[in-house]
Amino acid sequence: MSHRPSAKQERAKQFRKRWIISLSVVLVLLLALGSVAAYAWSQYGERIALELGWTSNDFEGNGQGEIVITISSGEIGEDVARTLADAGVVKTSQAFYELLLAQDPAVDFHPGSYRLRLEMSSQAALDALQDPENRVRLTAMIPEGRTASQTLELISDGAEIPLDDLIAAASEPRSFGLPEGVDSLEGWLHPATYEFEPETSAHDAIAKLVGYQVSMLDDLGVPEADRQRVRTEASIVQREAGTADDFGKVARVIENRLAIGMKLEMDSTSQYGIGQDNDGSVWSSGEALGDDNPWNTYLHEGLPVGPIANPGRAAVEATLNPTPGDWLYFVAINLETGESRFNETYAGHEADTQVLREWCAENPGFGC
Repeated sequence: MSHRPSAKQERAKQFRKRWIISLSVVLVLLLALGSVAAYAWSQYGERIALELGWTSNDFEGNGQGEIVITISSGEIGEDVARTLADAGVVKTSQAFYELLLAQDPAVDFHPGSYRLRLEMSSQAALDALQDPENRVRLTAMIPEGRTASQTLELISDGAEIPLDDLIAAASEPRSFGLPEGVDSLEGWLHPATYEFEPETSAHDAIAKLVGYQVSMLDDLGVPEADRQRVRTEASIVQREAGTADDFGKVARVIENRLAIGMKLEMDSTSQYGIGQDNDGSVWSSGEALGDDNPWNTYLHEGLPVGPIANPGRAAVEATLNPTPGDWLYFVAINLETGESRFNETYAGHEADTQVLREWCAENPGFGC
């Protein structure tokens, strides 16, 4: 008996084979489409859901975590909305911007850095940006009379900038637009209280202080040709005077001595010349008085080679307009109050100096 399949059986077999192949192709296509759909949803699902209105375009609540964002000068509402969305503070820039448009009166944004949270509602983010407590303030207070190196340390501490970066930036004074020949920032760093944004560069921080000092000199009408002399003299006035009321008198003593070719013999200059300007003593050491450096006005006539500190506006004004008088000498007689006596004669000065010695004997520990 023959076992060959009939024609009918053969057709059935071929049909089943084609059906299986077709089903396999369909399954493969469905799997591929499913993978594509899954990938597309993972990438664009949230956007699609937002467009179709399936989900809100805004977060709810006050958010979580912490992030610092920066609003730059000149940015408008659209820019701020984009910044917040990109940082993950708000869900969409559209929701935040629409909220802004609904505000009456319109909201003004102040440039600066702000401490916010992630996934905040647009209203919570807007409220946070309007709250001064969320402003990130890095503050450096630079008193008058500090040296450049002391000032860099204060900037480093206040602005959270590595001191090494500041020292490196300060080593190139010309990069701050200062005149040719300037080889030091001494006297160019304006004393004041400054606010810095997070991540401010060392160069930008220093440039801020230099800019204010230049503006102050411009405002007082100091010609560029006179700025080295004025800053140098003002720095001595700043360091020598016991009180601001004596700035003009100290400036006059300097002018009177220069006019007759008399050495200035200022302790602040001799101390600066060997780095003893911060040792806390009113008296100069023998080493400071005898060291032959261009700042030592006990050895050299005229002004020192450059400033010995960063003078404030009052000291510069006093240098430009000294108090009238014939004084050639002065000495502090009370280191606690800064009271000083000015004299026209050396004998009178010696008598005043004896008053200081007696005060020091009664008040040890005040820099005597």
